Amino acid sequence: MKRSLAFLFVIASLVIGYGIETSRDAAAQSQKTQSSGFDEVISKHAREMMENGKHIFRYDTFGSEAFWGDALQLHKAIAGEKNGGLGVGVSPKTALAVGLKVDSDALPEALKVQLKAGKVNLDDPATTLALLKLNAVVGVTGFFEKNGNLRSLGLQCAFCHSSVDDSFAPGIGKRLDGWANRDLNVGAIVSLSPNLKPFTDLLGVDAATVKKVLASWGPGCFDAELDKDGKALRPDGKRACTLIPPALGLAGVNLHTWTGFGSVPYWNAYVAATEMHGSGTFYDARLSNPEQYPVAAKSGSGKTRGVPDLVTSKLAALHFYQLAIPAPQPPNGSFDKAAAARGKEIFNGNGKCSACHVPPIFTEPGNNLHSPSEVGVDSFQADRSPTHMYRTAPLAGLWSHAKGGFYHDGRFATLLEVVEHYNGLHHLGLSESDKAALVEYLKSL
Repeated sequence: MKRSLAFLFVIASLVIGYGIETSRDAAAQSQKTQSSGFDEVISKHAREMMENGKHIFRYDTFGSEAFWGDALQLHKAIAGEKNGGLGVGVSPKTALAVGLKVDSDALPEALKVQLKAGKVNLDDPATTLALLKLNAVVGVTGFFEKNGNLRSLGLQCAFCHSSVDDSFAPGIGKRLDGWANRDLNVGAIVSLSPNLKPFTDLLGVDAATVKKVLASWGPGCFDAELDKDGKALRPDGKRACTLIPPALGLAGVNLHTWTGFGSVPYWNAYVAATEMHGSGTFYDARLSNPEQYPVAAKSGSGKTRGVPDLVTSKLAALHFYQLAIPAPQPPNGSFDKAAAARGKEIFNGNGKCSACHVPPIFTEPGNNLHSPSEVGVDSFQADRSPTHMYRTAPLAGLWSHAKGGFYHDGRFATLLEVVEHYNGLHHLGLSESDKAALVEYLKSL
């Protein structure tokens, strides 16, 4: 009987144990199934956000045509008198000269053949209109009447923050989203506007003064604070604009742009609603300070409420796409690999660079800001920011936006000048070969 009871106990234990294991397996399988189901939801959402964000970045004007076209009448200057506009118009040759880019993927094959054969008149503004009709001008959308006349003009994020690879011809090629267009002369383009009254009224100056300020910017430079604080020039008389920053390699980076006003979506809203003059919502009570931002305090741009709001619903997808744009790898042969390897050791060692430019995001995780004295430069641009500080710029892909110099205002023409600056500021005692190696490493990022 004892053996029988023991046998029954063993059997019962096995059955119970099997039931528990079976239950656990079923629960695990159910959890896996549910997880897999939501994994697909996440994947589908990611794909949709990517595609939507790319489309917004490349083609959405946020209703900015109401400003650039309807108010400034810039489209009339581009079309020219012979095409229903004003003046001589803007030919493709002129457009390329001021840094506008053409997306070769938007060009029909027949047109590409004609361009290669030199059979397209690049001195005729009518050709520019044809390119706009093809949606081939990067960052610019033309709106046309039924009779073919250009009736308005809007801008996209890609206007400043995209370039092309020049694979077809200089200024014509495949898109490079997120690349800072350091060829773009925004000031020269805006100066073409037949009606500068929106600027003269806002700043309280005449058109000649506005044009003088715009002319001071030059290629690759833009002043995103002029319409907030009215500071047209530095105290020393030099230009007050800052270099157009890249919109790539930003995943994991907290504050964006040179002085860290805010994050990537902050700047997307700021630019879309107050710089591109799209119809959207932007809020920052700091801009209501009349001492620091007299123009913004008067205009109310820190509490912008565009109706309808064509911006806010697009910020999430736009942010998602921008964070997906990686820093591009440097071209083969563009740096000395052996020297770069040694430069990496200096970067992480005696050069003390990695203390702030923390790999692999090459800025500080967290509040990546420093005082002007820490950076060793004047406070002019920092003091135009609510932060009164400078951001530690991410270094990945540095080679792709080297044109125009380094730092917020391009004050250092070369990377060696940047290295020399910090070598002196922090008394690093780097040798000439150390500095040269460090430059090669920076070029390799």
